[in-house]
Amino acid sequence: MEVDDPKAVASYRLAARLGSGGMGTVYLSYTPGGHPIALKTIRPELGEDPEFRRRFKQEVQAAQRVQGLYTAPVLDHDTEGAQPWLATAYVPGPSLHAAVAEHGPLPLSSVLLLLAGVAEALSVIHGAGIVHRDLKPSNVLLAADGPRVIDFGIARAADATALTGTGVSIGTPAFMSPEQAAGKPVTPASDVFALGQVAAYAARGTGAYGEGPSHAVLYRIVHEEPDLSGLPDELRFIERCLAKDPADRPSPAEVVALCQAASPTPLVQSGSWLPEAIGADITRRVSASAELLAQRNRASEAPTAAPAPVPATAPVTRPDLQAAPPVHAAPTMHAGHAGPATPPPPGPPSTPYAPQPTMPYHPQPGPHTVPTGHQVPYPQPPHTWHRHPQPHPLPVKPRRTAGSWVGIGIAVVVGLFWLGSCASVLKSIGDSDDSANGSGGSSSTSTKPLPDPKPVTYKGINIPAEYYVQFEDSPPKPQDDDTSIYYSDLYYSDDALRSGNDKIVLLNNAQQGSLKTCREETRYAETVSLSQLSKGSQLCVHTGSGHIALVTYRGTAPEGDPSDYVSVDLTIWRNAEEASGS
Repeated sequence: MEVDDPKAVASYRLAARLGSGGMGTVYLSYTPGGHPIALKTIRPELGEDPEFRRRFKQEVQAAQRVQGLYTAPVLDHDTEGAQPWLATAYVPGPSLHAAVAEHGPLPLSSVLLLLAGVAEALSVIHGAGIVHRDLKPSNVLLAADGPRVIDFGIARAADATALTGTGVSIGTPAFMSPEQAAGKPVTPASDVFALGQVAAYAARGTGAYGEGPSHAVLYRIVHEEPDLSGLPDELRFIERCLAKDPADRPSPAEVVALCQAASPTPLVQSGSWLPEAIGADITRRVSASAELLAQRNRASEAPTAAPAPVPATAPVTRPDLQAAPPVHAAPTMHAGHAGPATPPPPGPPSTPYAPQPTMPYHPQPGPHTVPTGHQVPYPQPPHTWHRHPQPHPLPVKPRRTAGSWVGIGIAVVVGLFWLGSCASVLKSIGDSDDSANGSGGSSSTSTKPLPDPKPVTYKGINIPAEYYVQFEDSPPKPQDDDTSIYYSDLYYSDDALRSGNDKIVLLNNAQQGSLKTCREETRYAETVSLSQLSKGSQLCVHTGSGHIALVTYRGTAPEGDPSDYVSVDLTIWRNAEEASGS
């Protein structure tokens, strides 16, 4: 978990962060019965879009009807709250993307089982009236008993947001179908095209249309034939999945039959369908999830530690109360734990200490004080004090005479008179300065620092290239008005963050981002390049309107994403300083 991650969502306490992407962040949690779940929180800017909420609700309701062996079923959700979220069954395995990146391409038998399982999942998803729209290796998880397809339906809801209203397509370019890349209607056949791309990636580590800039890959998908060199002959049938015309592609059920025909042995999902290294990774994830659950249970079941018993107050010598029974039973006292006894009053060294008149008992706070309600004297057996002569009597300070007190009084009066004269002179100097400046007596109020406003934090703000945000907006939303970009508070352009007020400061790692730091730091710059930033870097931005913001850099668009944006968290103190008017 990171510092800014929530501790809980609804009634689910979050145990770990599983990952994050374009739609939101996924966390590990558990049902009350201890079953692990994956809980995805939707990005704030998506949740603020009414059309996204409407479609997201529809897609969640449809996804609840998907109950296939190769999908992660929807278990719980909230589409109406401040931040929408969705909970599905947790799959303790790596994504296909992570597995291939770490361990290399899969063997033929694993690829055929993967293809058959994902195709069966698509049959169930399409049967519920859903088109996935974003099938890719990171949305296929590898479990011990077969693949799992996740995130179906969410991409359709995101199509309605303001982020995509400017021409940005939801989906990953390398796995889009030609019709999706061209902005044409998307059908179940589009998912079959993506399935062919997923198969090529699983078998050789790259897609069928190469790598490179998004626009170049999309051009090849629309206009060129796929490159299937290096694939085993048994997998040549995926060329049909990659047909340009959706009508020429096989259905998911046909893909399952093609996989069975291509396999030299019957396809049977078992616990050994993956290479050993990936199986070991799955085992580690299962163990980690179980350990997190055990830690949570131990923390919830641990008895609350009882406060340590407070030792009784030291007994007080009260011979007149020896026969009185104690009101509360006192704990057993040991000689080494008794507090200091009451010192004897002055008297002749050889005179025994005689009992003094009875006085009320008022215990003082300290390490031996009895809790309130137990402050009563305890009986004590008779005790006799004997004074011993002091070997070195302390010196006695001489008493002041009347004359000395008169002298002190005169000195005090003279001092007060002198201080009053100085104050009068300083005040007249200040008044003359105020008059010379034409400010009268109001200058003291003009230099008084503004009170600290309350900060407002907005997380996960994505600013596309050539877009900007204004801190006075609540929440700040990316805008692209070219006539106002140079008067903006924060904008992203040419791989750099800029401020229209030319007052942006990159804090160093030793500085703690706060209003005080931003007010004191004056190393202003016009721009800060992304090459200077790493995840968690903080910047202070001052606006001409008097707002101050702490910008926490979270990163850029994931690799392969067709859009170009930076993700930041904003903590804004509005009207934190005098407006400059610029």
